[in-house]
Amino acid sequence: MDRIGTVLTLSPDAAEWRAAIDLLAGQYGYRVLSAKSNADAAVMLADVHVDLAVAEDGHDGADGLAFLSGLRISHPDIIRVLLVGQKPNSAQKAVAQAAVYQFIRKPLDPDQLGLVVKRGMEARELARRHRLLAREFKLSEDWLDFGGRSGNALRGESRRFEKLVYVSEKMGELCDLARQAARTELPILIQGETGTGKELLARALHYSSSRGRSPLMVQNCGGMPDELLQSELFGHKRGAFTGAISDRLGLFRAADGGTVFLDEISEVSKSFQVSLLRFLQEGEVKPLGCDRTVTCNVRILAGSNRSLHALVAAGQFRQDLYFRLRGFEFELPPLRDRPEDIPVLAEFFTAKHSSAIGRKVLGISANALEKMAAYDFPGNVRELENEIRRMVALAKDGEYLTTRAMSPTLLAVTPRKALTSNGMFTPEGETLKDQVESLERHLVREALARYRWNQSRVAEELGLSRVGLANKIKRYGLNEPH
Repeated sequence: MDRIGTVLTLSPDAAEWRAAIDLLAGQYGYRVLSAKSNADAAVMLADVHVDLAVAEDGHDGADGLAFLSGLRISHPDIIRVLLVGQKPNSAQKAVAQAAVYQFIRKPLDPDQLGLVVKRGMEARELARRHRLLAREFKLSEDWLDFGGRSGNALRGESRRFEKLVYVSEKMGELCDLARQAARTELPILIQGETGTGKELLARALHYSSSRGRSPLMVQNCGGMPDELLQSELFGHKRGAFTGAISDRLGLFRAADGGTVFLDEISEVSKSFQVSLLRFLQEGEVKPLGCDRTVTCNVRILAGSNRSLHALVAAGQFRQDLYFRLRGFEFELPPLRDRPEDIPVLAEFFTAKHSSAIGRKVLGISANALEKMAAYDFPGNVRELENEIRRMVALAKDGEYLTTRAMSPTLLAVTPRKALTSNGMFTPEGETLKDQVESLERHLVREALARYRWNQSRVAEELGLSRVGLANKIKRYGLNEPH
């Protein structure tokens, strides 16, 4: 397994839970995340894959019973444990309302909690294996009912790195290295096309690091003027500029001891690159309008949808800052380069969005998966999720997702007959001229689909003029899907 398990605790009194948390993390080896309120717990659930939740039926924003009752709907696979007072009716209410796995009476006994958590994790693993076996035995019938291809191999179980779901070898190697990188203190540069999951990887890195219990701050640097970005990250004093009506701490100081993810780092100006470089070298923060510097301990993760190496070569990005940011460098592959991940991602998003609206969806038909596998998804995983969300919204309760609910873009996709079983392109035609034209037609069609028929971008990628591209579209009879 990738990890032994993650436990989320919810209690307004962290001191009372210290011994229990130390036991779960030390003796049992679980990763333990602590939340003081229901709002804090909800934020963690959005970022982290949680196996078991322990909540105290308390007050001051930490209503354990209400939190576990919500989990029963939003995350039914999470094992739920409730810490209750001495009144027996509280336990009965918890069993009926939140379907808790077990309840523990106050005062909290760390050894008892450790044993309950261990048994709960074992029960969760048995349930997971049962679901996997049941799905594999039932899958052949479902695929036959929905026009499945003969000889279709069963898909292996998907792997996860927090909210990243995958089966492909490319993503497996990347996530294995990311788990090792998370345990270091080096800065990390994450590059990849829009929608590939750069922020998800950044959040996974943070929560898998020793800083996981400290804050994670995210800042998108794209399209922000220097003064505003300087204020957001470094803070400012009241009156430092027009509109500065109060002091601002800044993300670097707010995240002291934690992590800051700077997305679209390629878009910052040369002058701001100098300020960022100094922070990476010295760890010093000087708020706008302040004459003194403050030192803070922050780990920097940076994201970019453009190659920083190419920008350095073009003189648009400082080389010394680039080398500072790339303690580790990850390139998230686009979805078209890992089509084997499309089915497991589609199933993951189907379960996510169907449970969010309380709708029972049985699965995805083979024809729908074929259409998805034949599409390049220029918007990557984000586009796939939006497509699944649309299909779930249009599906009826107790149905499969089929091509009837697909968007026109995916419906227009035809299977790639020119692709062999190993994914390699095989030119069509008997003469060399016919085969060259077949290859050219394939490349033009793929580029048009990838850029959603943005002919300026396609012409730039293929090294053609707009007129030359228009001539090839006409020559090969390519039509834009509606």
